[in-house]
Amino acid sequence: MGDSKEAGAEAPPAGAAARGRLSLLSQGDSEEPSAQGSALFLGGSEVKSRAVVKYSSAPPRTAFARLEEKTDLKLPPANWLRESARLGPAGTTILGNSKKSKPFSSFGMAYDFIDSVGNDVDVVSDSENIKKLLKIPYSKSHVSMAVHRIGRTLLLDELDIQELFMRSSQTGDWTWLKEFYQRLIDQKWQRKKKSKEHWYQKAILSKFLYYSINGDGAAQPVPSAAEQQEPSSSDQTNDSDGASWPAPFEMPSSVSEDPSASSQGSEPLEPSYIVGHVASAPKEQNLTTLFNDGENSQGLKNDFVRNILWTFEDIHMLVGSNMPIFGGGRYPAVSLRLRDNNKPINVLTGIDYWLDNLICNVPELVMCFHVNGIVQKYEMIKTEEIPNLENSNFSTKVIKDIAQNILSFLKSNCTKEGHTYWLFKASGSDIVKLYDLTTLCEETEDKYQNPFTMPVAILLYKVACNMMMKKNQNKKHYGTIRTLLLNCVRLLDKSRHPQIIASANYMLSELFQLDEPKKEENSESPLNENSDESYSEEEEEMPDSDENGSYSTGSDPSDDNKAVAVIKSVGELSVPEKYKSIHQIRPSCAFPVCHDTEERCRLVLSYVLEGLKSVDSSIKKESDLPAADPNTPIPLKYEDESAGGGPEGLEKQMALFLDKMGSLQKGNYSSQSGMIPGSWQHKMKLQLILKSSKAYYVLSDAAMSLQKYGRALRYIKLALQSHDTYCCLCTNMLSEVLLFLSQYLTLCGDIQLMLAQNANNRAAHLEEFNYQTKEDQEILHSLHRESSCQGFAWATDLSTDLESQLSVSCKCYEAANEILQFSDLKSQNPEHYVQVLKRMGNIRNEIGVFYMNQAAALQSERVVSKSVSTAEQQLWKKSFSCFEKGIHNFESIDDATNAALLLCNTGRLMRICAQAHCGAGDEFKREFSPEEGLYYNKAVDYYLKALRSLGTRDIHPAVWDSVNWELSTTYFTMATLQQDYAPLSRKAQEQIEKEVSEAMMKSLKHCDVDSVSARQPLCQYRAATIHHRLASMYHSCLRNQVGDEHLRKQHRVLADLHYSKAVKLFQLLKDAPCELLRVQLERVAFAEFQMTSQNSNVGKLKTLSGALDTMVRTKHAFQLIREELVEEFAQPKSQETTPAADSSPSLNREEVIKLLSIFESRLSLLLLQSIKLLSSTKKKTSSNLEEDVVLKTNKQIYSQLLRATANKTASLSERIDILVHLLDQLARGGGGAVQ
Repeated sequence: MGDSKEAGAEAPPAGAAARGRLSLLSQGDSEEPSAQGSALFLGGSEVKSRAVVKYSSAPPRTAFARLEEKTDLKLPPANWLRESARLGPAGTTILGNSKKSKPFSSFGMAYDFIDSVGNDVDVVSDSENIKKLLKIPYSKSHVSMAVHRIGRTLLLDELDIQELFMRSSQTGDWTWLKEFYQRLIDQKWQRKKKSKEHWYQKAILSKFLYYSINGDGAAQPVPSAAEQQEPSSSDQTNDSDGASWPAPFEMPSSVSEDPSASSQGSEPLEPSYIVGHVASAPKEQNLTTLFNDGENSQGLKNDFVRNILWTFEDIHMLVGSNMPIFGGGRYPAVSLRLRDNNKPINVLTGIDYWLDNLICNVPELVMCFHVNGIVQKYEMIKTEEIPNLENSNFSTKVIKDIAQNILSFLKSNCTKEGHTYWLFKASGSDIVKLYDLTTLCEETEDKYQNPFTMPVAILLYKVACNMMMKKNQNKKHYGTIRTLLLNCVRLLDKSRHPQIIASANYMLSELFQLDEPKKEENSESPLNENSDESYSEEEEEMPDSDENGSYSTGSDPSDDNKAVAVIKSVGELSVPEKYKSIHQIRPSCAFPVCHDTEERCRLVLSYVLEGLKSVDSSIKKESDLPAADPNTPIPLKYEDESAGGGPEGLEKQMALFLDKMGSLQKGNYSSQSGMIPGSWQHKMKLQLILKSSKAYYVLSDAAMSLQKYGRALRYIKLALQSHDTYCCLCTNMLSEVLLFLSQYLTLCGDIQLMLAQNANNRAAHLEEFNYQTKEDQEILHSLHRESSCQGFAWATDLSTDLESQLSVSCKCYEAANEILQFSDLKSQNPEHYVQVLKRMGNIRNEIGVFYMNQAAALQSERVVSKSVSTAEQQLWKKSFSCFEKGIHNFESIDDATNAALLLCNTGRLMRICAQAHCGAGDEFKREFSPEEGLYYNKAVDYYLKALRSLGTRDIHPAVWDSVNWELSTTYFTMATLQQDYAPLSRKAQEQIEKEVSEAMMKSLKHCDVDSVSARQPLCQYRAATIHHRLASMYHSCLRNQVGDEHLRKQHRVLADLHYSKAVKLFQLLKDAPCELLRVQLERVAFAEFQMTSQNSNVGKLKTLSGALDTMVRTKHAFQLIREELVEEFAQPKSQETTPAADSSPSLNREEVIKLLSIFESRLSLLLLQSIKLLSSTKKKTSSNLEEDVVLKTNKQIYSQLLRATANKTASLSERIDILVHLLDQLARGGGGAVQ
């Protein structure tokens, strides 16, 4: 007949009773809009109360049976103490609050509602404890409670001193607290026995409740023997069960828990943190574990009928209640009470009833009055009317103030997580004192005697676990998680609880994200170690209480020194806001600010080391390991790899490594310490080792970016040693771990390459490499317990040989690539795969260049006449092979730019091969050999391939220009060599000239003179030189050729064209005056040669005018020479100590003097011939005014030139000045040229 709505307060899941086990309601189930609790308005003042059932194991509600008058409750009903389907499987546990609260009841609730602990809830406790606290000002009875703080949540549990000291008398435990209690509080303590009246009242209450659910109202007595025996025996049993105390801290070394309590999944590579999934207690220890769900749960099981989230004003409480709730009456839910008609209700009873109804959100109270067990009458009272009952008047506002004051007092003084506080008020006393039992316990011989230590530590751990599961959403809580875990570790004995210690340390290491930049939040807070212990650095002194006041019992005044805080009088609790707490919201625990990556990694490694120590200490050694002192550095081998076979030895090591990687795929397992696969030690050590390898990798990467390559190699060696140990222990290698290994080897390759390129600082790098911290030594010592850590020795030794370093770097990249091939990681991680192949291509380019430079060095040392040596050829082959593999690497990832650069380097190798063949033979008989031509043509092919690889200049202009320049140089070199060392023994002159011309034109085609760049002057000089050489070649052909007039004319035109282009380009350059002068002189000689074939004076005169005009245009070259001479003359005076490093190349004075002499002689000759021709023309023809002026000018200039050349003492500058002056005159006077 139970109502399903149950006043909107209770919504147990369907079938909870049938399941007979814990059933958690989701937030949606328990907080429907219609089930939001109630706000009661009492006497004009408002007290807000809201109750939401989070969990209930109660059966469907039963309507209470109104008993007939004169029913004798002393007679037991037929169903008394028998299980009933309507009562559910828990039987009498559901009915009445006769069952005493267990000492760890709040912990059972906290474990079940771990989400609420530390954040949302202020108090977790049994409803009986809450009521007892709120009745303190009204009651003279004693109060004894244990208080624990977890975040902003306080856990309250009854601390039954009588039961505790009874146990102490039997076992000898808790003697320190018994002595303390007797010394300070009650010197003549003895156990108080409960009266017969107490048992009588419990018995008739039990019978009354059974009558009320019987339904027929008829009392069916049981035999009288049972009537006399069963009540007391059953109640005593219940009572003793309710105070079952666990053994005082001889706990098993590992703790299991109900795996169903947490069903959150875990991310890959992250353990599920919760301790329970690992191991059970060792066989030697016969003690029951704390967290199983069996009968021996030692009080840590949540055995309340219902758990309620009760909000009283602004206080949020998670409360456990066993109060029986019935249906019927005007409301669907009522509480049922039995009262002796001869005893009026007092304030304490009224508060009791009122709070019970508020907590369970029951709107009505039904009281059954009896006299000597005979039912008299029933009375129904609304919950809001209870405070106004006769003889039971109390102010709900005062109750609210008491609640707020007690909570503020406790939060202000119970500041240290993990500490057990004792709130104590002696019977009949008005003084409430708070002691820190943890501090008192630590003063004894065995500081682990506090039985609360283990449950508190586990709760701290579980709260941290729960927050870690949501870490992606709650990174701001990292400081809180860290504090929880540090306090958990601080509470536990390392030798007894290695599993929790190891797991907590692993979680601490997980808080620091190694692959993320440092956090900006809380950056203003310094790293404060004291914040680990408490939320406030100092225990707050209450402003209105005198903690050092005298104690009214007349005991020693120094006794108060043991108390953390004192409430001088319980009356203070009724004063509004007497104890104003500043701790209502927990201050955020500052997460350590790691100012750099190294600091962050070092913190991680410190936690990893503590975890490894815990794991190692728990492993039973079946055979003694080789003795190793963690304080003694493990020597790092340093030897010249070239002595050990160099690259050849490396090949063998690589083969062994790849065999090992193949075996990992099959899941081979080998541990030297004898760890059992699947044990918690095995799982935890795997995680810790993997974390250490990641930390060392990040440290190595950071050192690499700081260019500390020796340090970087040391760290990556430690990372690889960690990974090697992981491989030995791992039974099933995950693809993510293989990816890490590939990344480690890639970084190792980078470091070896940088060491090879920075050989100058080898001593400093070696010193950094050999340095070891104590922490690193101890971690390495733990690794050596499992494996030799030599699997990657081939990759991490610091060699002095450049070739070995480059080879090791290459092998690292190859190994990283092989790993990506093993489990198809390359398709899952395309970016990393591309990076590895890029590095492989790059290192092969470096090795190729290394061998190429060695070959060039051998070539330069070789005697010219000697042929190519075998060593050179071997180096060419090695270099070519490296370039070819590198090109393949880049082409496989469509990296056209780098492929083009390697093709370009291959072209350069071909040119070196060609140069090697040019030295063979006699210098005087030197000819351009077929081998040279072959290699130069191969070089051209590779350069053209590079251009095809790039496609267009837009893809990478700099590389495109570089390849074009190298191609132009190759054509130019080939043409120059053919021109200077013509292979006349093999080819005809005409064919050679054609090949030279073609090669020069191709070189010109790839020589970009128009684009503005740093290389533009070089291109202009190259183009000018090409035009000059072509002009000279055609000039030479014209001189030597006889016969074919058409061909002669063609050569004449080409020579003139190329001379003019060469002059134009040389004029653009400021640092090539000699070349410009030489070209102009050759043009003059070309004009003179043309003049020899002319017969008429007019033709000759015209050619002479052109030649003199060319002479005039050389003025620009002389001006450039003069400027350079002036600079050279001025420089020693102004910058005596500074070399002219940034000036243009110094002038070749000998060449200038030689060219100047030739110029003077040619100008003199031209002027003389001009004068002769003009004079003879003047005699034959009538006078021409223009010719007369030219003749006169030429004569004057000729005269001055003769005088100047006759002066042998004139300096170079003076001679140039005279020539420039004469050329000016010649230009003004016409010089005989047709203007």
